[in-house]
Amino acid sequence: MIRSLALTDFRSYASARLDVGSGPVVLHGPNGAGKTNVLEALSLFTPGKGLRGATAQEMGRREPGETSGRAWAVALTLEDAEGDTVRLGTGVQAAGAARRLVRIEGETAQPGRLLDYLRPVWATPEHDRLFSDARAERLKFFDRLVFAAEPGHAAVVAAYEKALRERLRLLIDGAEGKEADPLWLDALEVRLGEAGARAALSRARALEMLQAGIDARSDRPFPQADLALIGETEGLARDGAEEATLATSIRDGMARSRGRDAGSGRSLFGPHRADLTALHRAKNRPAAEGSSGEQKALALNLILAQVGRLATDGAAPVLLLDEAPAHLDTDRRAALFEEIVALNLQAFMTGTEADLFAPLQGRAAFVRVEGGVLSPG
Repeated sequence: MIRSLALTDFRSYASARLDVGSGPVVLHGPNGAGKTNVLEALSLFTPGKGLRGATAQEMGRREPGETSGRAWAVALTLEDAEGDTVRLGTGVQAAGAARRLVRIEGETAQPGRLLDYLRPVWATPEHDRLFSDARAERLKFFDRLVFAAEPGHAAVVAAYEKALRERLRLLIDGAEGKEADPLWLDALEVRLGEAGARAALSRARALEMLQAGIDARSDRPFPQADLALIGETEGLARDGAEEATLATSIRDGMARSRGRDAGSGRSLFGPHRADLTALHRAKNRPAAEGSSGEQKALALNLILAQVGRLATDGAAPVLLLDEAPAHLDTDRRAALFEEIVALNLQAFMTGTEADLFAPLQGRAAFVRVEGGVLSPG
């Protein structure tokens, strides 16, 4: 469990500290007060850029007249079941630095190791239209759920994306008349096949477990969804293809699409083109056709199914919900809070008014956020 969070020159905070217990935390205050900044800081303790997708240079605090952000740091103190503490940290050492460092007990570490200690899962207002917005954002959302269940998936996806960028750069160079080494393209496509196959299989496993979790939640007031992953590789994985078969299919498909990818300047084939779809079961219609409230409720049901499974399996999920009450009716809002308490989740939620979280009075820590200050109450 997180016991404390310390911020130094991060976003709107010159210096702030938040000490918390094991239960939910409600961060309330006016718009622009810095509530989401706290969630973003917590989201950095997982591979990737965090819930805003921002670069390290964007996160440093700026005083009027300063052209670049300051060096910044975020630190967590965790406590395990035996009462032992672990210190995690991330930040940049110099103003404007592009590379964010991760430290565990003061020692530099790879970002993937953070998942050994913490499994952050989040939903933001952007997810209120998750199923009708861009396909790539849905895949990122789904991959974060997969990361939480299978930490190794993060490194596999990172390796795939790195090879994909290198391949596309070679193809574009070739289209512009520069020499592109075909042997290096071959090697990159083999690498893409291997990483892509592992990623597809992890996604298929996660989808099966998520669907089972959703099906087991039929007594909840959240709408149920029938999930699917759309894509050539995903279809093969769903049908039981082995890893070697998937790797060969991806490698060969990449080789066939070289000319098309070079001409378009985009990689138009591969597991990165997968799409998560959902059918609103009660209404028998695509989730993409639902209102913001319906889409948010469907997305929250996915998240709750996943974090519930993680909590049962002994992992350490941390739920981050930005503007948690938005687009939820009174019944679903109360049900969300009840589930967080029942699952004994450590959840951090934001909202403009404390009254929106009234069902959590006496069961959650309330923190007032205003002017770069975090105050109990």
